[in-house]
Parts: sequence; structure tokens; C-alpha cells
Amino acid sequence: MNGTPAEDLHPPGVKRFGTIAIVGRPNVGKSTLLNSLVGQKISITSDKAQTTRHRLLGLLTEGPVQFAFVDTPGFQLRHTRALNRAMNRTVTAALAEVDLVLWVVEAGQLNADDARVGALIPPGKPTILVANKLDRVHSRERLLPWLQGLGANKALTEIVPLSARKPADAKRLLGIITPYLPEGDWGYDAEALTDRSERFLAAEILREKLFRLTGDELPYSSAVLIERFEEEGTLRRIAAAIVVERDGHKAMVIGAGGERLKRISTEARLEMQRLFDAPVFLEVWVKTRSGWADDQRAVRAFGYED
Repeated sequence: MNGTPAEDLHPPGVKRFGTIAIVGRPNVGKSTLLNSLVGQKISITSDKAQTTRHRLLGLLTEGPVQFAFVDTPGFQLRHTRALNRAMNRTVTAALAEVDLVLWVVEAGQLNADDARVGALIPPGKPTILVANKLDRVHSRERLLPWLQGLGANKALTEIVPLSARKPADAKRLLGIITPYLPEGDWGYDAEALTDRSERFLAAEILREKLFRLTGDELPYSSAVLIERFEEEGTLRRIAAAIVVERDGHKAMVIGAGGERLKRISTEARLEMQRLFDAPVFLEVWVKTRSGWADDQRAVRAFGYED
């Protein structure tokens, strides 16, 4: 750590509220970290790069402290499509507005793409470098010199090695974050988990299952639109469209005899029911819209301008 210890700056037990951006290049574990920090899955995850596309607020209230974590898309370094530009604007806007930044990298690695993300952080913004995926580091002896080298970076407020999948590590990080949050009233109800609607979360859950069950076969530019979301008593009645760019992609999503689409829909429905704690009737079909990810108006219509 550089500078004055944060625990000396603020007394314990004071009511606090602050916003914390989680940023990094694609696939470093930002969404997994958010889910661990709030203690419940609200941000979708998959092995496919660029899974996260929106700014997603995850809320946690513990004792006198309310944390508002802003999960952001992985900053797009090589793509120039309208969708990627929209995602990058989401990242830069989040960095400008928050109280603290969690810059997530993979433990033992800090490549040129990581450095370009780090360069986006406004000068003077308190920044904790989170060295994630510590469980994948086989030689801890090689990690220490790497951490010592990072310690020379005066722009970093803290350096925290951890594994985002471990609840104990997430709890430890919460304790490190707390003193950096401003004193003041909370911004949300104590029971709130996110600022996003059930309609939005339903689309994200379906997109996660789409990505997970198609693997690398399907281009990341596929999207999900919720065309109807109705509540009938406790029942959620949802109609959704998976949008792809080519007819070949449509066949890929549907699968032989419709089996893949059926599995995607079933897994999505079951997870929605767990999250909403309510029965869900879900209808899903697949549509083709050529070139939508290059069309700025389509990107905006599909909800990628936060």
C-alpha cells in the first residue's frame, strides 16, 4: 500500500456510502468478483469474451456501510464496431463518476492491454489493483517480485491478491474498501440488490445461457431482446427473442430438432425462477438481423447506450 493507511483516515462504525467501479480487460473475472462481493449472482458470466455489455450496479449493505459496485464491460481494445464503441463509453463514464476503482488483472500478469485499461483511470482517483485468479498461480515465489514491482506504482492505493471465487477473499476485500468510502447516507434501500429491473435481469440470464451453451461457435454479437414481460399474480410471463446476424447462426442456436434452444430456454427459466423467487413462463425464439452490431441506431435500440 502507498500513502497513509486508510484505517487511520476514518474511524470505524461510521455510516458510509460509495460507488466502486470494477474495470479491466475482458475475461479477468470482473463479473465473478461482483457476484462474490454482493453475495449473490446478479452479473452473468461465461468463458466468452465481452459477456458483460452494460453498466450493472450491485448493492451490498453491511452494518453502517452500503457498497454500490459498478460492473463494467471489458474495455474493447481491438474492435471498432458500434457495439464495442458503446461498451467503451460505458466504461469511461463509470470511471469518471465513482469514488473508488477496482482495477482487476490476472495475478502474475500485467500486459499491454491491462496497461491501456489502467491508463483510462482518471489521475488522483483512488485505485485498488485486484490481482485475481490467485488460485491459478502455481509458483508463489514468482508472484512476490511481481507484486513488489507493482508497489512502485504511486497511482495505486492498494494491491490485493485474491481469488474472486472465494467468499473469504471477497470479505477481506470489502474490509479494505470500506475506509475509502465517503461518510454519508445510503443511496439505496438496505434490501436492494441492484438498480436493474427484473426485465433487464431476465435478458441477461438468457444471454448467459446462450453464450454458455453455444461456446465459441456463436459470435459474441448475438443479443437478447425481451419483447414482453408481464406479471400475473406471482407468475412472470416472458417472451424473448435471440437476435443473430446470420441464418447459419440461427440454425446453430436452435440446434438439431430444436434441442439446443430448448435447453437454453429451460436453464434460463430455472435461473430466473431462483432469482425472482417466483414461477416463470418463458417463450424464446430466434431472429436474424444482419449487421446490427455495426448499426449505431440498432445498438441504441437494443439497449447498449447506458
